Amino acid sequence: MPVLTDVSLGFLPVASLDQEELFPIREVSRLTGINPVTLRAWERRYGLIQPTRTESGHRLYSMADIETVRSILGWIERGVAVSKVGKILAKTEPLKALSHIIPNELVLADYTQWQQQVQAAVSAFDDLQLERVYGQIFSSYSLPVVFQDILMPLWKLLLQRQDTFGQTSEWLFLDAFLRSRVSQRLLLIRDTSPRRVVVSALAGQCRELELLVAALFLSGADSGVRVLTIGQPFDELTLVCERIKPQALVLFSNHVPSPELPRRLNRLTMSLDCQLMLAGDASDLAQESLAGSSIGCLGNEGLLMRQRLKQFLAGNLDT
Repeated sequence: MPVLTDVSLGFLPVASLDQEELFPIREVSRLTGINPVTLRAWERRYGLIQPTRTESGHRLYSMADIETVRSILGWIERGVAVSKVGKILAKTEPLKALSHIIPNELVLADYTQWQQQVQAAVSAFDDLQLERVYGQIFSSYSLPVVFQDILMPLWKLLLQRQDTFGQTSEWLFLDAFLRSRVSQRLLLIRDTSPRRVVVSALAGQCRELELLVAALFLSGADSGVRVLTIGQPFDELTLVCERIKPQALVLFSNHVPSPELPRRLNRLTMSLDCQLMLAGDASDLAQESLAGSSIGCLGNEGLLMRQRLKQFLAGNLDT
């Protein structure tokens, strides 16, 4: 049934929520078969759902939220651990958004076609053509899709092929182009957003473009991001944060975390006046060892990283 609008029950008037049909948690539980305790756990522990909140704190779920709950249940029934479902949803959501118009295989074929156009411009070292294709891709897809599904896979492929003559030059050409464009976007966002988040790489554990793209995923109208230069000393992060005074420090790594990393991170938290979070492949790999600590794990998927950051900063996601 649609959400009640009686103010005495603590629900917002429907008009204030753009006339969207919303449902209280008990109704979502009836429709999906998932009990309210589990729904709240999926929200707070894993950041899988983001219901609307009334001023009195009641959760209200849209039809999209209910579909997400059903998707989560489907993956769990297929044997996927609930802690891994968020990563899967982040990968499949862009495809699902178009699935009612275009079959998934055609969307993936379109990604490949764009990669071929980028590759042709790179092989010709044609910066003007590369600029045109880059702009066309951005006009067609969301930011996570542009980098996660189209540009970064090609960048990684060229990086792996550097033993072939000419591939190093092509990779350097694409890498320099993308670093320049991502840096420009980050500066534009910082000019219009409060500078609330500092992002830094763990030494030697990613390339500059990977760090910049992660920062771009984390950026938004409500949280401008300051990226520290590759090579930032770990032991001086406390000093930097004391002077910048961010709301959060996000450390990024795409390497397998070392056994001593949890200890180093926990020690760092004691000297910081802001929240500490970990992002990238290391975030997924270190999540179990950091369970129960104050360190938030953001994952390595663009949509998931941004969603979890917002939930951590709002205090709506448990570490």
